[in-house]
Amino acid sequence: MNVKLRNLWLETRSAVLYVWNHTSDFFHRGDMFLLAMSCICTVFGLVLIASAVRAYVSHTYVPVQVFAFILGLVLYYVFTVIDVEIIADKWIILLIFETFLMALLIPFGVSGDTGNSGWLRFLGIGIQPSEIVKVVFIILMARQMTFLKEYRDINSIPSMLQLLVHFGYTFVLIMITAKDLGSAVVFGAIFVIMMLVAGIKFYWFLIGGALAAMAVPFMWSILDTYQRERILAPYDPTIDPTGWGITWQTTRSKIALASGQLTGVGYGKGIQTQTNSLTGKHTDFIFSVAGEELGMIACVIIIILLSIVIIHCVMVGLRSNNTMSMLVCIGVASSIFFQMLVNTGMCIGITPVIGITLPFFSYGGSSLMSTFAAVGLVSGVKYRPTPQQFHRY
Repeated sequence: MNVKLRNLWLETRSAVLYVWNHTSDFFHRGDMFLLAMSCICTVFGLVLIASAVRAYVSHTYVPVQVFAFILGLVLYYVFTVIDVEIIADKWIILLIFETFLMALLIPFGVSGDTGNSGWLRFLGIGIQPSEIVKVVFIILMARQMTFLKEYRDINSIPSMLQLLVHFGYTFVLIMITAKDLGSAVVFGAIFVIMMLVAGIKFYWFLIGGALAAMAVPFMWSILDTYQRERILAPYDPTIDPTGWGITWQTTRSKIALASGQLTGVGYGKGIQTQTNSLTGKHTDFIFSVAGEELGMIACVIIIILLSIVIIHCVMVGLRSNNTMSMLVCIGVASSIFFQMLVNTGMCIGITPVIGITLPFFSYGGSSLMSTFAAVGLVSGVKYRPTPQQFHRY
């Protein structure tokens, strides 16, 4: 018995020392600047969410977001200290995992207020699988592009077919299981930008554009009527000439932004925000809440903060001297950039309302945790002090 207790003590002591050593390394070698910027954005978002939901009689939005924030910090640590190459080496397991997770939506998916069936809800807890799969997709795509770039001809027809099959599988998986056009479009943007950085020749983009144009009629035919109208509404005023039909959210959002002017009407005093006229104000239209109550200055600050995060991710990737690390960083940066671009465009009425959140700022535990996991991957690139050429494949 004494021997067993002694062995248990030694094992526990070793585990504690291991965690302690990595924790010490984390603060010395991890990307503390990126962590600080991510925390600043999240806290700013919490302040906006608190105002957006204060008119609700009973809600748990702020506590849930705080809890997701704490878990996000844990994920940031985990994805910093774990080598992304080791994760990528288990690509078959990752592919099975993302397929299984998305497939759960077929029997168990619920729509909530999103208009699609992209949520899993158990015991009152909601999970959006596409947000988790986004991180997996970036890792898998970076791994595949690295292999093709360093050990094959990435611009050859077989290589392009492999990449297209990989992306097409993920895109179709999301559309079939979640019917989530917004998430699918984000995956498409990540794929295109990563291909551009990986060194894909321009003629492949021309061919891809032609093929995409040929596929548009088919994709258009499988969309629901409301999805088609949402896509066309910003560019075709005849769809909703009064502005109070399918473009209701956009109309209210523009009213909120216009009323805020330069400095806003005051925190907690926004008419559109506090009277519940602006639906989705704590999620897709959190940018409009900032504009109405804190003014254009707050909107500019939000864009600057996210731009700093994006540029920093790109710079970490470019300095890595490692193909896969660079592509992972570019994938993370492109995801945040595209979501910021579309979300702010939704709020001012120049892009369709397709349910894309503003990273770090919008309410959503799955979105916040996956974003922290993604930037944790970037921190992991900086964490490894002597980057080496990707050699596993």
